Amino acid sequence: MTRWLGIDHGLRVLGVAISDPLGMLARPLRLVVRRAKAEDFALLAGLVEMHGVEGIVVGLPVNPEGGENKQEASVRKWAGRLAAAIPVPVWLWDESFSSFEAAQRLAGRRGSDARIDDAAAAVILQAFLDARREDPAAGEPVLPGDDG
Repeated sequence: MTRWLGIDHGLRVLGVAISDPLGMLARPLRLVVRRAKAEDFALLAGLVEMHGVEGIVVGLPVNPEGGENKQEASVRKWAGRLAAAIPVPVWLWDESFSSFEAAQRLAGRRGSDARIDDAAAAVILQAFLDARREDPAAGEPVLPGDDG
């Protein structure tokens, strides 16, 4: 039984999602307006403690044409620093089409534009949870301080 946190990494906002205590279903949790890394990591550490989270999944913007792009390299670096700052394992998961899928799920809902990032985090986390049920080794573990 593992509760997970999912993160949709953005330059200005982090979308955050959480799983149920069984690690089966993901739901949007909140948006985090980014400040300094130390503040962001402290806030995420507080969420980990408050909710009893045992692992974090960070969406990775994979280049569909192969090869690492700047955004992917930046997220890898950030995730490595997060892994060094937080006392739970951090994993990377391909976030391809997560924002598109989140937008489709939120279409027509009031205030949906503001909630796209945490909804995308829920899409990323749900895809990770579904894959882990089939293959417990799914995902890419991040080493603390791993810059990619």
